Amino acid sequence: MCRADDLRKAVLSRNDECAAELRAELTARGAAVVNLLSSPGSGKTALLQLELTAARLRRVSVAALTADLATENDAVRLARSGAPVKQVLTDGLCHLEARMLRGHLDGWLPSDTRLLFVENVGNLVCPASYDLGESLRVVLASVTEGEDKPLKYPTAFGLAHLVVVTKTDIAQAVGFDEAAFRANVEQVNPGVEVLLTSARTEQGVGSLTDRALAVRDGNPAHQPVMAASQSRS
Repeated sequence: MCRADDLRKAVLSRNDECAAELRAELTARGAAVVNLLSSPGSGKTALLQLELTAARLRRVSVAALTADLATENDAVRLARSGAPVKQVLTDGLCHLEARMLRGHLDGWLPSDTRLLFVENVGNLVCPASYDLGESLRVVLASVTEGEDKPLKYPTAFGLAHLVVVTKTDIAQAVGFDEAAFRANVEQVNPGVEVLLTSARTEQGVGSLTDRALAVRDGNPAHQPVMAASQSRS
C-alpha cells in the first residue's frame, strides 16, 4: 500500500531531477533563473517591473514568466518594462513545477536571455517545496505582513537564498519593526541577506538584479542550513 508521504516524496524527487536538468541547460547557455515567492499583495509585481526596466537600461537581457490562477494582469504590467514576458495560468494549481516551467520556456525564451525572473503563484506554502531549476530563490514580504512572517512560514524563508522586504516607504506608518523581522529571519535561515526595497521610492531597485547576476557569473549563493539538512535526510 502506497502511503501519501511516499507519493509526495516521489513527486518531489522527479521534480528535483527535472529542475537539475533545466538548471544545467540554462547555465550552459549563460542564463539563470530567479524564483520569486511571496504572499498575495506583497508588491512583488511592482518591484519586478522596476527590476526588469533597470536591467534593460543596463543592457542586461532579461525575461519574465509570471504565474497566476487567473487573469493576465501581472503580465500586462510587467510588459511595460519592455522585457519579454509570458503569462502562465495554472488552472487552480497553487504552484509551478520544473516540468511545467520547462514546457513554457520551449520555443519562447529568447536565446540571449541572461536572467529569467519567475514570479511564482502567490503563496508561501506549496511553491516552497518545488525547485524550478533556479540559481537564486528569493522570498519577499511587505512591511504590512508582520514581523513574525518568517516564523509562520519557516520552509519558504528557511530555503531562501535572499529575503526581500517590500513597501518600506510605509514602514513607519504601519509600525514595522525591522530588527524583530531580521531576528526572525535569522532564526529560520542563519546568515541570509535581507534586502530593503520600495517600488514607490525605488529604494533598493537594481539590487535584486545585482545579486542574480553575481550568482549567474559564478559567485556562490547563500546556502541555507535547512537545505543542507534536507539533503542529508
